[in-house]
Amino acid sequence: MQTPAQNRPAAQVFAQPQPPAHAPITPARSAAFAILVRVADTSAHSDDLLHGPGMSALSQADRNLAHTLVFGVLRWQIALDARMQPLLQRPDQALPTPVATALRMGAFQLLHLDRIPAHAALSESVELVRAAGHPHAAGMVNAILRKLTRQPPAQPKLYETTAAFAERLSHPLWLANRWVQNYGRAAALAILTHDQTEPQPNTLFLSGDAPVVPPASSYPEVSTSGFMTSENEEWVSTPDLPHLDDGSRLVAELAAASHPTPTRIWDTCAAPGGKTLILAARHPGAHLLATDANPRRLQALATRLETTSPQTKTLHADATALPEAEGLFDLILCDVPCSGTGTLSRNPEIRQRLQPADLARQATRQREILTAALARLAPGGHLLYSTCSLEPEENEQVVAAALAAAPGITQLPLDPILDQLATTGLLTTPPADLLRNGHLRTLPGANFSGDGFFAALLHRP
Repeated sequence: MQTPAQNRPAAQVFAQPQPPAHAPITPARSAAFAILVRVADTSAHSDDLLHGPGMSALSQADRNLAHTLVFGVLRWQIALDARMQPLLQRPDQALPTPVATALRMGAFQLLHLDRIPAHAALSESVELVRAAGHPHAAGMVNAILRKLTRQPPAQPKLYETTAAFAERLSHPLWLANRWVQNYGRAAALAILTHDQTEPQPNTLFLSGDAPVVPPASSYPEVSTSGFMTSENEEWVSTPDLPHLDDGSRLVAELAAASHPTPTRIWDTCAAPGGKTLILAARHPGAHLLATDANPRRLQALATRLETTSPQTKTLHADATALPEAEGLFDLILCDVPCSGTGTLSRNPEIRQRLQPADLARQATRQREILTAALARLAPGGHLLYSTCSLEPEENEQVVAAALAAAPGITQLPLDPILDQLATTGLLTTPPADLLRNGHLRTLPGANFSGDGFFAALLHRP
């Protein structure tokens, strides 16, 4: 369902009979509705809004329901729209954002939450439309959701086309086609299925109260209490070390293990800082510089480091313009901004926003950052380039372009480091499963329990 910024007045679009008024809207649905409208109309991130100050006034039960509604609607939006589009009197009509949002919320509750009474999902969706200033759309919302309750459940097919399973699993067709082409049909289906689930607790690494690293290991012991979502700014708690998504943790451990005794380390795009803290814990004697181009994110990181790693230096700087006075580094983690297609389970709105043309724009920026970082790599130094993207334009092609433009830089195999992590007990997934043409390539749901990450290790002789 389209939701353009400008629409005809609702009175000219909808002509359904008006349902009677119902009870007031519950706080959880009201909060979820406001967040979903804002995500649709702005560049705001759902996770930031769900951890914003407005949510603190809700009870724990209401916060849980609001979280379920927001992430559920965003994950299933494409499939929900496909179910409801044929039920509209004019399937090609563009709906105002509040109307489309109320329909999606109602449809998600009816189709995916069996503990929500149908009458509650339907009546509160109608009231949300009225409260949002679209009373003439209330009858249409009522009628569409009632029709939805009378539809028979979809029957499983013996074989689905890519278009069919992309719609069923609520992904853009262009993205599903890319993954089928790049990774095969079975892996693409596994990725799409994984993206529709709630992110799971860390399962790749040992965690909890037991030491993460066996005492005999050469690594220092690190606590992993707490939780932080990959590539997001909000921390659920403020632990000594965040409990990262499996993919984020693996990248940080790879970087730390790639150089046994670095004197100077640079984390180029450090915020929110989970990987920074692992680097600091693994190499407590090194001088560690953490930079980020976003001042707000960097300040949040600096505040965390005051108690967790006070020896780490933070600097507000674009990775492509690090001051010359900072010198060269033995170890560089270049975990660059990307499309985030490996994180759609925890960042579901990406699938509504990302367009194919965005990949080339991301790749240009990534090449600039990697090229600048390689220029600061000391002789004998190692650089780990990584993204949470599944797209070759942002990964293999960026590395190939950087190597072509930087004579003398070579790429090193990751097998020995993954084997080392497995030997120490950190890594429980077979290392060979995580490698593709010499690169780390984790595919969510296909060969990996967490987010999708890419990594390549570069070396200056």
